[in-house]
Amino acid sequence: MARAVEEHWTGKLSGLVVTRYGYAVPYRHIEIIEAAHPLPDAAGLQAAKRILQFVGGLSADDLVLCLISGGGSALLPLPATGISLEDKQAVSSALLTSGATISEINCVRRHLSAIKGGRLAAACSPARVLNLIISDVPGDDPCDIASGPTVADRSTCANALDILRRYAIAVPQRVQDVLQSGGGETLKPGDSRLPEIETHLIATPQMALEAAAALAQQRGLPAHILGDAIEGEARDVGTVMAGIALQVARRGQPFRPPCVLLSGGETTVTVRGDGRGGRNVEFLLSLGIALQGAPGIYAIAGDTDGVDGMEEIAGACLAPDTLARASARGIRASESLARNDGHGFFAALGDAIVTGPTLTNVNDFRAILITGKMAVARP
Repeated sequence: MARAVEEHWTGKLSGLVVTRYGYAVPYRHIEIIEAAHPLPDAAGLQAAKRILQFVGGLSADDLVLCLISGGGSALLPLPATGISLEDKQAVSSALLTSGATISEINCVRRHLSAIKGGRLAAACSPARVLNLIISDVPGDDPCDIASGPTVADRSTCANALDILRRYAIAVPQRVQDVLQSGGGETLKPGDSRLPEIETHLIATPQMALEAAAALAQQRGLPAHILGDAIEGEARDVGTVMAGIALQVARRGQPFRPPCVLLSGGETTVTVRGDGRGGRNVEFLLSLGIALQGAPGIYAIAGDTDGVDGMEEIAGACLAPDTLARASARGIRASESLARNDGHGFFAALGDAIVTGPTLTNVNDFRAILITGKMAVARP
């Protein structure tokens, strides 16, 4: 995003951008800092401090161009007063493995932050703020994307406390105190501290699905988008999608094969095992177990930023012979799923997808290809 701005901006320009390690690109006027994701680190903390300093002392004649995409919650980890980086790391780690949705996770994050929940926008005042945002969250709500550093937020500290209770997440007393006292309250719509803000979504999960559907149709393959905001446990979504795929293959309902079923969104994984996993490979494992090698059904799932979970692996592919090939190697899909070991399962078969940094992020992408109609036995 920063490089695109440099290539097209004709006036005076200076800037500071933070991105994940390995994602920096050559620049002329915009400084790019790398930090950790999905768990924050000290480099991200220092970057957040520098960004706040960078927008200090602006005038009403200045324009702050905010380039925001998924990952910003971890990359700008400036804790609220009284909270340490270690506190935020502990809370983030617990949330990421709890099964909480991304909206819930980011609600907690922005109420423990000194830069999110509209606080960065307030620091820009009285300059104008123009947000150009790539969405990676179901529903495309700007306050959920990177935890909303430059937009107003309607959620409250009470909401954040409810989320922590719902998922039985124990937090340091300092974190509890900030939320219970209201000290972590975000800036609400109409707050006089907020400057003039204009927000545009320049890329979304729906746009990505529409592009994939157009490509499939160009190749003569009907494509059907099932949803761009599908949430829930990844293994549950896999089971449901298998049922839909089998209905298409066996009954020609609600679509006639051959066709491809597309979906996006952000599922969750409640980590109970000791394996190497992510949302997309967990989905594929569950899908494969439910399909049980049904002929003519293939699938691919991956995170569009190239990182599924905490591994530098985007996702994986599934074929009718996947379970059989795994069994021949002594690998049981059900055991891998129980251990949350999707990456280990697909890597052993050579079916993992490694893209490297894609330099963008519009959430998870899933495609199920159904090549033909299956015969159905009748009594």
